[in-house]
Amino acid sequence: MKQTTLLQIVERLESLLAKLPEKIRKPILNELTPLKELFLQQRSPRFLFVGSSKMPMQQIINTLFAPDVQDQMNVALMPVHRWTDWNIPDHGTVSVLDARDARASAKTQVEEELGRQPADIIFFFDDGESDVEQPLAASGEAKIVAVSIGPEKRAAQLREALSAQPAVRNRLLRVVRLTENESVETRRLMSVLAKDLPNEAKIEMIRISRDQEAQRHVAQTLVRSTTAICTAIGTQPIPLADLPILTSLQLMMISGIMYVSGRERSLRAATEFIGALGANVGAALLMREGTRAILKFFPGWGNVVCGLVAGSATYAIGRAATVFFIDGVSLKDARRTYRASRKKRRRLALPVAETNRVHEQ
Repeated sequence: MKQTTLLQIVERLESLLAKLPEKIRKPILNELTPLKELFLQQRSPRFLFVGSSKMPMQQIINTLFAPDVQDQMNVALMPVHRWTDWNIPDHGTVSVLDARDARASAKTQVEEELGRQPADIIFFFDDGESDVEQPLAASGEAKIVAVSIGPEKRAAQLREALSAQPAVRNRLLRVVRLTENESVETRRLMSVLAKDLPNEAKIEMIRISRDQEAQRHVAQTLVRSTTAICTAIGTQPIPLADLPILTSLQLMMISGIMYVSGRERSLRAATEFIGALGANVGAALLMREGTRAILKFFPGWGNVVCGLVAGSATYAIGRAATVFFIDGVSLKDARRTYRASRKKRRRLALPVAETNRVHEQ
């Protein structure tokens, strides 16, 4: 699924939101914001390299971001001191501005590049000859990862020196010791980066890291927000008119979970997955939504029940997609998760509906 398709879905949703009451529209927009940042404004993470290190750029990229890639990257060298995209095969892309040992003549160019595109994270490389004050001058409030190239003793000294600076201490994410075979440490680093990058850059970093914890976190965000939006839309007294929007949101949620797991986005694959769960987008879903449409003719509590039906179905589909695409369970187990999650969601929500009905009486 291309980003243009996602944009069309969101635009359709926003056109519907304009017709809803303010008290409904505002919370939906709050839930829609992280989804737009994660999937519509998605970009490569931007890393600024500073400090002192003679290690070739390609070796650094391979060691930091592709410790498990069998076929190491073969990327043509680009002009230095400019943002350069480095592709990790079958994983993703990182954008790097290499300002290590930048001379005075190059500092203006580096500053111009940072003015055009600020860094998300500063990587401060230390081979025993670095000035630990440099990260302060390199970029405003960006978080810092210190990379020690040398013995373990030097890494401990670097951590102590940086932690002693108040302006750096609160921005320091991690101190790592870089060696060619340190895949465990670099995997941990990528997990840290995936959590601390801005939403726009998270997805690409998570795809690169293949960190299941980070994948689950984004999937939970996607399921929670999509469920909240579908529940809110489902409460509105517009029988059947919301069916295309609810279906599109559910398909977008599944394709987003597929993408963060390392697969490509695909509306067709998302539709097939819903069908395999037994929640067919065609006849079965239409029958279910037809029931919701009938309920909407009963004012008050009927609309609440409709919203809960839409929300519970969306939540269950999202949970099933998470365990199937990220946790790697079988389709049979994903079906069990779908059925169990839907029943649980309904049980949790029904007391709320009953309370609303009592208050209205």
